[in-house]
This record gives sequence, C-alpha cells and structure tokens, in this order.
Amino acid sequence: MTVLHLKGVSRVHGTGENAVHALVDADLTIKEGELVAIMGPSGSGKSTLLNLAGGLDAPTSGEVLVEGTVLASLNKKKLAALRRRSVGYVFQDYNLVPSLTAAENAALPLELDGLAAGKARKLALAALEEVGLDVKQADRFPDEISGGQAQRVAIARALIGDRRLVLADEPTGALDSATGEEVLKLLRRRVDAGAAGLLVTHDARHAGWADRVVFLRDGRIVDSSAPLAGAETLLEGAA
Repeated sequence: MTVLHLKGVSRVHGTGENAVHALVDADLTIKEGELVAIMGPSGSGKSTLLNLAGGLDAPTSGEVLVEGTVLASLNKKKLAALRRRSVGYVFQDYNLVPSLTAAENAALPLELDGLAAGKARKLALAALEEVGLDVKQADRFPDEISGGQAQRVAIARALIGDRRLVLADEPTGALDSATGEEVLKLLRRRVDAGAAGLLVTHDARHAGWADRVVFLRDGRIVDSSAPLAGAETLLEGAA
C-alpha cells in the first residue's frame, strides 16, 4: 500500500526575479515497509521535500498525498490531526520541549490528541523502552540526559501510536557513530513493521539502511538507485 505520494510537487519562494525554486516537479512514491533515503548537496531541496511530505509546508503546485488523502484538501484542524496521528518527525536537533520530561515529551502527541494522561504515559514508557532508553531516564528533563538519549526520546515521540509515515531529517548528525547506527536500526525496525520512512542524510553509509536512494540537485530529483554503491556514485558526481 502506498503511504506517501508526491505528484509533480514544486515549491517556489518569492516571485519574479527573486523567486527561489526550492523543489521542482518532484514525483515520489513510498510504500509501507519501505525506507527511502534522500541525498544531495546543501540547498538541493532535501528539507523542503521533507516538510512538504509531512504537511509542514504547502506546495506551490502539485499534490502531496498521505495514505490517499490530499493534504491540501484538509483544513488546518484536520491537517494537524493527521500529522499527530499518522506522521512522525525525527529532527537532528531533537526539538524536545525543555520543560517536559522524557516520558512527557514522548506522550505529547497522544495527549494533544485527547488521550488521558495516564494512558498516554503508559504508552510513552513502552515507546521509550522500545527505543532502548533506560526507565530511569523517563522522568528526567532533556538537559539532564545525553544527546543520544535525547534522540531516542525524539524517536519514541515520532513512533508512538500508529504512525504510518516516519520522516527523519539528518537524525544522526549530532550523534557519535555507534549511537547513530542504533538510531538507524530503530528506524529500520519500525519501517520493517509496516510504516513508510523518509530519511534525509548526507552519509552514504547511513543511506545503506534504505531500500533505495533518491538524489536531489537544484530542487530536482535527478536519480533513484539502490543504496550504498548508488549513493556513493551520485555523491561523487556532485563533487
């Protein structure tokens, strides 16, 4: 089943001579159980594509569909509900709420969706355990845990509930190599369980965890290939 479908999607910032074409006529389909890596030089449109895929931004033209629903057809309330229930985000800088504990951060999407605090906490603790965070860290605040632990909390928040689409923007950029590999294993495991994943990365080794690699240049998708060898070749071509 197709989870994410971008149909001729473009995003233009500004008008006239000052117009910046951040993404141009992008076509991309990701099915359940599939992890796709997005690679390309800085400014190639990777983050723009990710933001459009998750409904954080709207395309200038074209359509973005999540499980068959055209995001542009939803009002703000329905779009926010879809993001809370179906889309999980993992950011490089974690984006945790500093005044909330690890468990409260993980439970936040469920509570915003109206789930009782007690039930949300129970599911949050299970999600934290799933990502390998010691239960002793659950009631600590973001500034009281390590970067690797904070990223695990961010992943737990992204995966909690029945998230069908997981979007990860350079999720290993601030981590050491060993912790980064663990993060990718977690993403791969969730995708293998039936979610669809979109991973923005600059590292061909990390792209090796994906089923295929899509390469962007100047806002355009220029190629799609198998991981590792294909990604390395494309990076060499962009050098």
